[in-house]
Amino acid sequence: MEGSIFGTPIVMWIVAFAAIILLGVSKGGIKGISAILVTMLVFVYGGKESTGILMPLLVAADLMAIVYYRKHVQWKFLFKLLPAMLVGVLIGTLIGKDLPEELFKKAMIGIILISVAILLYWEKNPPKKIPNNWLFSSSLGLAAGITTMIGNLAGPFANIYFLSMRLPKNAFIGTVAWLFFFNNIFKMPIHIFIWGTVNNESIKQSISLIPALIIGFVLGAWLVTKIKDHWYRLMIIAITGIGALILLFK
Repeated sequence: MEGSIFGTPIVMWIVAFAAIILLGVSKGGIKGISAILVTMLVFVYGGKESTGILMPLLVAADLMAIVYYRKHVQWKFLFKLLPAMLVGVLIGTLIGKDLPEELFKKAMIGIILISVAILLYWEKNPPKKIPNNWLFSSSLGLAAGITTMIGNLAGPFANIYFLSMRLPKNAFIGTVAWLFFFNNIFKMPIHIFIWGTVNNESIKQSISLIPALIIGFVLGAWLVTKIKDHWYRLMIIAITGIGALILLFK
């Protein structure tokens, strides 16, 4: 008889363990891989249940990141994105049960790929003026908030915003860490009391995956120290685009 961990077959749990290592790598600084790990968790646990298992791990990973990168946060950029993102969370809460998933997914993929193309163009032809207006930050903030509630996929939109601001590598990571810490704390009561996705069973699964999170975070933080700023930006842009393409065939 096949073994299991809290009711999850061993092979499937190994896939989940690998996904949470990727989460740790992402929170350690190698951004843009959320689509990959979310897809893996959906494969193991299903769509809605996987969001409940992921939520406590996201908060734990955010805490690791804000402690490790605490000296590098850029508050003025964070607070330009955060208010619209929290509004997006509320919108995502309301429409999450009824919005056709296929339509939502295609729209999200299209926006991400277009944004990646713009970022690549800007890398070769840097704009004289950074797009730092209210409409730009609010649009990406709303998109990030809605997508984080429906599929835990706010990362690409946050990456696009902070890369557009041309933040240095560590400032980018530290600011994103605080943004998602605030965001995930805001989301937690919704998952517990409204959607019911965080419960006793999901927390047991989350706890079993904490070692993977620690391994991944240490690996991610180490990798960041080995990559120069310019190549780091190009890598995040590329991974974000690949993640969108993975969603396309999900």
